[in-house]
Amino acid sequence: MIRKIVKGLLIALVLVLITGLLLAYWPVSWKNKHQAITPEEASSLRQQFMDPHQVFNASDGETLFLRCWNPDTIVPYKKDLAILIFHGFTAYSGPYSMAGIPFAEGGYTTFGLDYRGHGLSGGNRGDSPGKDRWIGDLADAIDYLHHTGYARIVVLGHSLGVAAALCAGDTVPGKIAGLVLLSGAYESRPGISKPMPFLQKARILSSAIFRPAYQSVEYYREGMHLTDDPLFNYRYTPRFFTMLDVKSLRLPPDLNIPVLVGVGDQDELFSIDKVREFYDLIPGNKKEFLVMQNTTHAQIPRSSWEEIVDWLDKTYSDQAR
Repeated sequence: MIRKIVKGLLIALVLVLITGLLLAYWPVSWKNKHQAITPEEASSLRQQFMDPHQVFNASDGETLFLRCWNPDTIVPYKKDLAILIFHGFTAYSGPYSMAGIPFAEGGYTTFGLDYRGHGLSGGNRGDSPGKDRWIGDLADAIDYLHHTGYARIVVLGHSLGVAAALCAGDTVPGKIAGLVLLSGAYESRPGISKPMPFLQKARILSSAIFRPAYQSVEYYREGMHLTDDPLFNYRYTPRFFTMLDVKSLRLPPDLNIPVLVGVGDQDELFSIDKVREFYDLIPGNKKEFLVMQNTTHAQIPRSSWEEIVDWLDKTYSDQAR
């Protein structure tokens, strides 16, 4: 009887393994036919890139890319201050010229980090070995800017970048002079996150076990803006897609630095009320809330960026006096 039970368990285990392998390697039908670049193409494009930028090595040796927007002139109190942009899902630093240009025109040296596996940074596309490595990259970028002469760094996070900014603020709070958190909250609008079919869940779980570096998760929602830009990612590995429990992210309770939280009046992912709930949980008494007019989740007009420049001027010119 014992031999029969053991045999039955072994057969069941083999069947589960075979099913898992089949699901993990079964061809995927993507809703979006976008093709991202390979790591090799990212390396080649990075070497050919001629606009202002900097490249540095993360603490594990991976190459990370920082796009730069430099002001023509810098007033004294802005000389040691840098803005560091953390981008949203699917994106990279390039589209954030919408922020970098008006910030630079306002006299602020601005940088945009391409996360590992995104844009012109190295690494498997849409992937990170894990949460600790991803947060380590964020901290490495902040350290790099400190070592290049920027004593004060204001981190601007947009969408997923809000989670990145919270992680950085919790990891290296003493190295951040301020936060700008845009288009993010702990809860999205109802209906945005639709239940995933069982078979799709099983396929992603199988990929996570047998092919952890394979892009088996598609970032897609009805009505989202799609682009042919090959530097965008719409496909992610399960370990990247699930590495953060966003609702658990918090800033240190004793962190008392200037924080600006903003949301568009037409943001299709997060309501103003939910972003304000997020704002209420931010510690300190140096925070402000901004509703950006005529602004969706990703389409942020120049007037909104100029409002943020005004906030920067008010906040950091006061510190200089």
